[in-house]
Amino acid sequence: MLKRWGGVFDIEGKRNQVAALQKQTEAPDFWNDPKAAETFVKKMNAVKSWVTDFDKVAAAADDIEVLYEFAADSLAGRSEDAPETAESRELDEEFAKTDKLVETLELRNMLGAEGDSLGAILTINSGAGGTESNDWSSMLMRMYMRWGERNGYKVTVTDLQEGDEAGIKSATIEFEGDYAYGYLKAENGVHRLVRISPFNAQGKRQTTFSSVFVYPLVDDSIEVVVDPTKVSWDTFRAGGHGGQNVNKVESGVRLRYLYQDPDTGKEQEILIENTETRDQPKNRAKAMLLLRSRLYDLEMKRRQAKRDELEGKKKRIEWGSQIRSYVLHPYKMVKDLRTGYSTADTQGVLDGDIQEFMNRYLMQEGSGAAPAEVSDLD
Repeated sequence: MLKRWGGVFDIEGKRNQVAALQKQTEAPDFWNDPKAAETFVKKMNAVKSWVTDFDKVAAAADDIEVLYEFAADSLAGRSEDAPETAESRELDEEFAKTDKLVETLELRNMLGAEGDSLGAILTINSGAGGTESNDWSSMLMRMYMRWGERNGYKVTVTDLQEGDEAGIKSATIEFEGDYAYGYLKAENGVHRLVRISPFNAQGKRQTTFSSVFVYPLVDDSIEVVVDPTKVSWDTFRAGGHGGQNVNKVESGVRLRYLYQDPDTGKEQEILIENTETRDQPKNRAKAMLLLRSRLYDLEMKRRQAKRDELEGKKKRIEWGSQIRSYVLHPYKMVKDLRTGYSTADTQGVLDGDIQEFMNRYLMQEGSGAAPAEVSDLD
């Protein structure tokens, strides 16, 4: 079985690749260009992680074989209703751990599309609904930040537009770390909340929407051409509603870029705002990084559209469609409308426990299976 898995993931090929890459790092002039060397090592470690994860599975499988023999000996001659032995309990625990390792390896195999290994930029925008929608956007922002922190990503809010009374109108969050985009791309779309609104004096149930858009965070290894003649800048004061948070200088930056589709010639304006720091030059640099990331995402989508056209595919999930419902009243349920997966642990989900939603989506997309036919929750 392990030999078959190794063939599927081309582990031996990856071992040879790691060895060859490792040899290059031993060259005397390897670190003469630190930035290039750092990029090279990052790529090498990405390949190396495949081998490391597979070796963990192999070692766990060997342990299971040994534990099975002990468990079989301890159960020999015992009746079916006899109490469970310590050996059989240990075998069950080890099997569960190994199953999790295999699932991780399978998920890694699903994260092979262009850009999947990069960090991510996630933006949240409130839909119609005023304060209720703004509050829902702030709940989503907290959910994603909690997910990022518990999974070891460096999470930074690069722009935040607060609501007039509560919540946020929009937010841009940066996730630095391997495969952040690969996982978070599962969150692209419209998220719907159904609950008794704390902002409704009559205590009526309300439905509100917020949209989430995710694109990859480019690094220095990716070349993206930005036409400087199509860039324009505005500056503004950044900060809260009053007090010490109000910025006395115009450190916030607003970048506008006129993008033209190479195939259709259609133009669109890309607008990026950054208020991350009180240092305008730093905010400008970050805004340019976000622009490069957005242009990279547009190029990836353009290529994918061409591939889909050539292969006669029709996209099953269009951007902007509702992907998930979060119902807090009259019952508690979060349901993904693409995979059909649901959970009653609404508080856990809002606290950032959304990995299973991502896993189900990635497995479905990777297998090429059609989306689940599920009815909406309300």
